Amino acid sequence: MIGLREGLEAALIVGIIAGFLANQGRRDALRQVWVGVGIAVLICLAVGVALELLTADLPQAAQEGLETLIGLFAVAMVTYMILWMRRHARHMRAELESSATAALARGSAGALVGMAFLAVLREGFETVVFLLAAFQASTSPLEAGGGALLGVIIAVVLGYGIYRGGVRLNMARFFRITGAVLVIVAAGLLMTAAHTAHEAGWINFGQQQAADLSWLVQPGTPISSLLTGVLGIQPFPTIVETVIWLVYAVPMLVHVLWPQRGPASRRQASEPAPTPEPEPTRG
Repeated sequence: MIGLREGLEAALIVGIIAGFLANQGRRDALRQVWVGVGIAVLICLAVGVALELLTADLPQAAQEGLETLIGLFAVAMVTYMILWMRRHARHMRAELESSATAALARGSAGALVGMAFLAVLREGFETVVFLLAAFQASTSPLEAGGGALLGVIIAVVLGYGIYRGGVRLNMARFFRITGAVLVIVAAGLLMTAAHTAHEAGWINFGQQQAADLSWLVQPGTPISSLLTGVLGIQPFPTIVETVIWLVYAVPMLVHVLWPQRGPASRRQASEPAPTPEPEPTRG
């Protein structure tokens, strides 16, 4: 889900820019866009490898502390992305094409190359940090990596289909559904961050057991892989972990799933009601 969501967001932005340049006959700028995309992907992979090597070389307590910071950073990034896409998903194509038209009018194709490069760099960096935190919380990093790669491949295929015009998606609905799933994943990462923060000696309060979920989260079972590896739910969650999960997940889910009103509805709600005309007096 992380690979699909983040990958499709980057693929959409690049696809819209690439399609606009192709329609404008700017093949020279289109080649520069693909070069910029490739460089951004390489930078993100290098950052991921560097963070993994840094984590592996630290002492145990320091590893737990760094994993906590990575988890918190990943949750902050994905929360910002979810909220941003909720506001802009419906009109993203129009906004990007308007910016692209203005850039070409100024004779600056380099601005479009920069837009594609920064879009892939931003989404790729978010994906690397979020996946690194998820891998550290996962019971099987190899399977998690396979899932992430599958999500990215599906995102690239969908992005290419949208670019060619053969795939139609309700972007607002798609990002609302995937946003709700990522809220649950992010809440699980917060639970894991609270656990690693305790292991690092940073959080020592609220460590009493809040529930016994061992009947559901049984190690070595597919259900355990889903609940612990993906959602971060532990078999014996503590009070502080449970509170953190609820405080984050409940308001975020309400915000993400709450129906949005269109511009026309908002204008009607803000306009005062018309004053009724007086009835003619009958003599």
